Amino acid sequence: MYQSISFTQTLKALEQADKASLTFYRGIEKEGLRVKTDTRISQIPHQASLGSALTHPYITTDYSEALLEFITPVRDSASKVLDFLQTAHSYTYQHLGEELIWPASMPGVIDEELDVPIAQFGESNVGQLKHVYRHGLWHRYGRKMQCIAGLHYNFSVADELWSDLAKIQNKPLEQNFISEGYFSLIRNFRRNSWLLLYLFGASPTLDKSFVKGKEHPLQTLDDESLYLPYATSLRMSGLGYQNNAQDGLFVCFNGLSSYTNTLQQAMKQSIPAYEELGVKKAGTYFQLNTNLLQIENEYYSDVRPKRNSKQGEKPLTALNEHGVEYIEVRCLDLNPFMALGIDEPQIHFMDLFLSYCLLSASPVLEEAECKEVAENQHNVVLDGRNPAFTLMRKGIKTPLKKWALEVLQDMKALAELLDAKQGSHQYQSALTLMLERVENPELTPSAKVLADMKAKEIPFKEFALQQAKLHSVQHQQSLEAKKAGEWREIAQKSLKKQQDIETSDEVNFDQYLADYLNKL
Repeated sequence: MYQSISFTQTLKALEQADKASLTFYRGIEKEGLRVKTDTRISQIPHQASLGSALTHPYITTDYSEALLEFITPVRDSASKVLDFLQTAHSYTYQHLGEELIWPASMPGVIDEELDVPIAQFGESNVGQLKHVYRHGLWHRYGRKMQCIAGLHYNFSVADELWSDLAKIQNKPLEQNFISEGYFSLIRNFRRNSWLLLYLFGASPTLDKSFVKGKEHPLQTLDDESLYLPYATSLRMSGLGYQNNAQDGLFVCFNGLSSYTNTLQQAMKQSIPAYEELGVKKAGTYFQLNTNLLQIENEYYSDVRPKRNSKQGEKPLTALNEHGVEYIEVRCLDLNPFMALGIDEPQIHFMDLFLSYCLLSASPVLEEAECKEVAENQHNVVLDGRNPAFTLMRKGIKTPLKKWALEVLQDMKALAELLDAKQGSHQYQSALTLMLERVENPELTPSAKVLADMKAKEIPFKEFALQQAKLHSVQHQQSLEAKKAGEWREIAQKSLKKQQDIETSDEVNFDQYLADYLNKL
C-alpha cells in the first residue's frame, strides 16, 4: 500500500531532493457563459471565427452553445498558465461583438429551461454523440443546472518526485505505485475539500429565475436575488437539480480497480425513470441510454483521476490499462473579482494543498467516513461562514476554524520547503493569505460578493454584469499581429479537422452509437 511513512519523515527526506522533484504541472479548464448586456444567456451560435467547438484544442463549449470553455496546455508555472488563459480570452473578445463573458459561477437571468441552447458539434458521429449526451443531461437534470460555470484544475507532479517517493518508501517505481499515489492524494483531498469550498467559494447568491418554480432553502436578499447569509458555494449545493438519482452512487476512491469497477457498474445499471423516457422517439434521441450514467463523465464529483486517452479509447479503458496520469479538481468557483476567475496566489495554494494531500498519510476511506465527507461538503457550501459552524471529524463535532487552522499550520513546513527549492516566497505568501481568510471570514470571496452587492444596493445580476464589463476592458486588449495570426490559424485548422471527421464517417449514427455503447 502507498504511503507507509509519516508526512514529517517524507518532508525530511525530500529536503535532500533535487529542485526538479518538487516541480508541479497544472492546466486549467475555465468556463464562462456568453451573455447579452441584459444579463440573459446568448442565443447566438458559437462563432465560426473561434474555430470548431469539436476540435479546437483551447476554445470549446461545455453544455450550452453559449457556455465557453477555455483549456490551457499543461504548464510548470502559474504565470505561464494565466498568460495563456489571458491570450485565449483576448482572442475570443475580438469575435464577441457586444456580448460579454459572465464572470460568476451562477448564471444571470434564465427564465425558462428552453432558453438554454444545447451545444452543437456538427454532423459527424462523434459530434452527434456529444450533442445527444447533452440532451440526456437536460432530461435528467435540467438545462439551467448545466449552465453553472466553474474552473477545473488539472494537477500532476514531476517524474522525479515519484522516483524519490518510491525510494523513500522502498517501493519499486511502477505505474501502479504512481496510480496508488494519486488515489492517496484523492482520498486526502476528499477529506479536506471543505476547506477549498470555504476559502474559494464565490457563489453565495443567485438570480431568482434559477430556481423559479422549485422548492429551495434560500432567503430573499432583494427583489431579484436569493441567498443564504453564510453560504460559500451554492454552485456546489445541487440547487436546481431535477432528480437525485446519483445520490445513492457510492464511488470508492481506495484504488484504481474499485473506482473503475464502480463506474462501470453504474454505466450498466438501468434506471426505471430513464427507461420510461426512452432513448429514441420519432427519430429523435433523448439520451444515449437508460443507465444511471450515460458515460463516465456524467458522474458528478469534486475530484477525478484522469488519463489522456488515445483517439477512440474510452477514459475508463485508458485509466485501467495505463494508470492515473493526473487529477482533476472540480469544486472551484469562478472568482468574479478576477478577470480570469483565478489568480497566482490561488494557484500556488492549490499546488501546496494538493501536494500536502499527496505527501500526507492517507488511510482508505471506509463507507462511514465517505458519508461524513459528503455531509461536511454539503453543509459548508450552505453555512460555512457561520461563526458557530461545525464539521464532523471522525464522529466528533469540530469548529471549522479550529480544523482549518490545524490543516494550514500543518502545511507550513511544506510551504517553506517548496519556497526554499524555488528560491521564492510564493507558497508561504499564499498560505498567509488563506490563514487570514480563516481568521476573518469577511475576507473570503463569498463574503466579498455579498458585501459589494449590499454596499452598492444592487442585485446579483447587476453585480456580475458590472464585473463582466470591468473584465472586458482587460480582455479586449489587442493581441500583437503575430499572436492573433497564430490563433486564427488554429481556428481555421480546427474547422478543417471537423470537416475531415464528418467526411470520414463510414456508418450512420445509429450504428456508431451501438458500437460505442458496446465498447463501454
